[in-house]
Amino acid sequence: MNPQNVPRPPSGPVPWDKKFALSLLTDMLRIRRMEERAAELYGQQKIRGFLHLYIGEEAVAAGATRALEANDNVVATYREHGHALLRGIAMNSIMAEMYGKQQGCSRGRGGSMHLFDRATRFFGGNAIVGGGLPLAVGLALADKLSGRHAITVCFFGEGAMAEGAFHESANLAALWRLPVLFCCENNLYAMGTALARSESQTDLCVKAASYSMQTTRVDGMDVVAVVDMVMHAAQQVRNGEGPVFVELQTYRFRAHSMFDPDLYRDKQEIEDWKTRGPIHTFTARLKAEGKLTEEEFLAIDVATQAEVDVAVAFAEAGTWEPVENLLHDVVAPEGAA
Repeated sequence: MNPQNVPRPPSGPVPWDKKFALSLLTDMLRIRRMEERAAELYGQQKIRGFLHLYIGEEAVAAGATRALEANDNVVATYREHGHALLRGIAMNSIMAEMYGKQQGCSRGRGGSMHLFDRATRFFGGNAIVGGGLPLAVGLALADKLSGRHAITVCFFGEGAMAEGAFHESANLAALWRLPVLFCCENNLYAMGTALARSESQTDLCVKAASYSMQTTRVDGMDVVAVVDMVMHAAQQVRNGEGPVFVELQTYRFRAHSMFDPDLYRDKQEIEDWKTRGPIHTFTARLKAEGKLTEEEFLAIDVATQAEVDVAVAFAEAGTWEPVENLLHDVVAPEGAA
């Protein structure tokens, strides 16, 4: 997929009842409004450190997480707010973590890139490119050896496929037929480098297939297509068919991070991709089918904004970790000074 050759916006029928369709729209709006507020708070220096926004890619998290069961494992990247939210981590907890408050899901020690929640089996948030891949393979191996019936879903960007961790992880997952669903969020730019400038083989499914695993690709801007494809892929993994690789072709509307001046792509390219935005194209399809009115959309949006307001208030009221606790859970080698 050439960054300059923007496909047509998603279209076609929405094959679900109104309740399910609106729940997906709500999921995407919850991610979008939470992250828009996070960007504002970053500008106010309420959120510090790195902040990588998922704006534009919401259909991937909204669609893919629908394929998961409660006992499945999820491993994500540093752009993981949406996955964490839809996996079930409360927005209050996520916002407090981004503030660095001890009421956050990682007690304020992880921040934006290190969201973690054992109860929902959300194992990060990982700041290292490709760092979640071996973790996912390890979780899947543990499940297989213990006889635990679950799959591990690993989200990562296309840039991670140039890392050795991808090749080692894919090789072992295929060799041992581990229950791993590899979800590659191909947003065309690894930080500021276009795919064709960093990888000699730009067909990511060809790369993954070289490890003798099943592969498929899907329009990651189309939540209908994502739900259908990832549910099918997840079922293949559950059936014991070994790991499956899904390339989700998507695009981020914001810069790589809040520190990124975004000088490596044309502004017109971004505007062209915005015509494929997953929220407004899905909204248009629902309205065309009589499954959504403008009043209903506005009501969903108002409720979502209210949830964000509550989360910000929760984070603002949170407390900093006492200085005397800073060495808690810090392990030093035996005999170290």
